Amino acid sequence: MAATSAMMGVIPFLLDLLSMVPAGAQVISLSDMYGTINSPNFPEPYPKESEVRWNISVPDGFQIRLYFLHFDLEPSYLCEYDYVKVEANGEELAVFCGREDSDTEQVPGEQVISSPRSSFSVSFRSDFSNEERFLGFESHYNAVDVDECRDRNDEDLSCDHFCHNYIGGYYCSCRYGYLLHSDNRTCRVECSDNVFTERSGVLSSSDFPNPYPKSSDCLYHIKLEDGFLLSLEFDDTFDIEDHPDVTCPYDYVKIQAGEKEYGPFCGDRPPGRIQTESNKVQVFFHSDNSGENIGWRLSYTSSGRSQCPVPVKPLYGQLDPVQIQYSFKDHVLVSCDPGYRLIRDGEELEHFQIECQKDGSWSSFVPICEKMESRRSSRSLPSILRNQILY
Repeated sequence: MAATSAMMGVIPFLLDLLSMVPAGAQVISLSDMYGTINSPNFPEPYPKESEVRWNISVPDGFQIRLYFLHFDLEPSYLCEYDYVKVEANGEELAVFCGREDSDTEQVPGEQVISSPRSSFSVSFRSDFSNEERFLGFESHYNAVDVDECRDRNDEDLSCDHFCHNYIGGYYCSCRYGYLLHSDNRTCRVECSDNVFTERSGVLSSSDFPNPYPKSSDCLYHIKLEDGFLLSLEFDDTFDIEDHPDVTCPYDYVKIQAGEKEYGPFCGDRPPGRIQTESNKVQVFFHSDNSGENIGWRLSYTSSGRSQCPVPVKPLYGQLDPVQIQYSFKDHVLVSCDPGYRLIRDGEELEHFQIECQKDGSWSSFVPICEKMESRRSSRSLPSILRNQILY
């Protein structure tokens, strides 16, 4: 099966080469890792009206290098008579003729010609007449390993993080905390287990403010107790891959709050403050396999769905904190001035805390502050009189 697949990849290449071969030309296919290419009859003079094409192909992960040991062809203006031509992927790499360089002719000399990939062709042509005897050429080729990690300029084939070269190929790996994508070059993250339960916090794309990982789908959950409402606000530094004509086709962030959905958002302008009507929010972020954008960060805060009335400060007492309004889960600490002590249900307390509840009521009434001397003196009275003083 592997051999069949390999042949299927070679056949189109050979058909392309054959389509460029002039009728009547001799075609020689070479697949060894090294070899020699000579003009016909070398080292004797080459014949007239001769055309030969050598198609050289080596395994992927290698390049071919060609160099000439001897070169002696008929000189002509722009090599229109006899020549050696080197081509790869339909592109002409070099044309040689003559015995020495001139304004219109070029000889290979010590030049080494490298193929862009793992195949190229060498063509020789002689016309119908030679005024002198020309010996032709002798050349050698060999396959050399390509250092893909050093030489690869194609972004679509380069490694995201680490590249490791070996003879005939390369492989990619990722930094700790990342996973190699199925394309074997992109590094993605697992980022769908993030749950935030604090009343306020910050979340961001992975590695922010460095470029976020490619080919990743991240889901962030904010879950607060029923009775809270969440507000979201993105930082001014907001950079998600965009498209001038289509809304966020590549990377984007979406927000789901209850039944409402916000987004998708992308580009370099952050969305405004988002005041949700929910205590649960999901932030979904998607990135494709390209781009080097910085990403995003947002802060979230919460407020109570219900408001409690402002409690009345006890006479000779204090409330902490003092606010214009109080929301669900707000706490107020009640204490007394020096010389006074809190009294609640007949008990003496150092301080007492009340809490704003989901229904908009306080968890308890505010205790009173009683002068400490009065409390001590009342203990020496009969129980009937003491109860009259306290209550």
